[in-house]
Amino acid sequence: MAYQDLEVTIADYIATITMNRPKAMNALNSNVLTELDTAINKLGADDQVRVIIITGGGKAFVAGADIKEMNELNLIDFRSFIARGQKAMYAIDLCEKPVIAAVNGFALGGGCELALACDFRLASEKAKFGFPEVNLGLFPGFGGTQRAPRFIGRGMASELTFTGAMIDAAEALRIGLVNHVYPADDLMEEAMKIAKTIASKAPIAVARSKTAIKMAGDTTLEAGLAFEREAMALVFPTKDRAEGMDAFINKRKAEFKGE
Repeated sequence: MAYQDLEVTIADYIATITMNRPKAMNALNSNVLTELDTAINKLGADDQVRVIIITGGGKAFVAGADIKEMNELNLIDFRSFIARGQKAMYAIDLCEKPVIAAVNGFALGGGCELALACDFRLASEKAKFGFPEVNLGLFPGFGGTQRAPRFIGRGMASELTFTGAMIDAAEALRIGLVNHVYPADDLMEEAMKIAKTIASKAPIAVARSKTAIKMAGDTTLEAGLAFEREAMALVFPTKDRAEGMDAFINKRKAEFKGE
């Protein structure tokens, strides 16, 4: 499928989505959000994809939502725009493939929310993060107020949201917003290394582990343990489980087929 504002490539079971509005710093307008939602759903259903990486073209990951578009909306259309943004971000939650954010530059407002929607985040030394919406009389509306406290705690999420402060990659690493920070020229190579490692594992087990980890943030420990138990019961009969255990016992490399 051809996209207007995204570039999507697939190689070695890894799909890369590049946000491609460089003149607008990859700002999230209605079309980008619709295309992102579509791309995530299509890649999630593609057997040739086991891992998805999202990054940005040019100097930004995503510099935020498209302020010019938002400023022209009436209240009804604004609510629809916010709902569209939340839907696109939630598609990443619902996607059973791991989604990695490779944050190459500015990840502000909706860009920071997009990064938070991913399963984990890798950052260039040039990356910047923040929620500047209060400077516009708004606050994060694409899931930022819900996801940020889950990843960095209520206190830090509140400080970033209330002040609109921008932080660098080193601070993002310190507070747990990102997993790793790399030199700018190494970011995609390092993201690919991690993606290839994940892609080499049993796809069904990875998918079920993603849903179980998500459940941990959404429910009680008791309910989460029950979900984990049933998810494990679904994985046990798979051919990949048999292949993995046989390979371990016979000291050979497992060849997983997603079955």
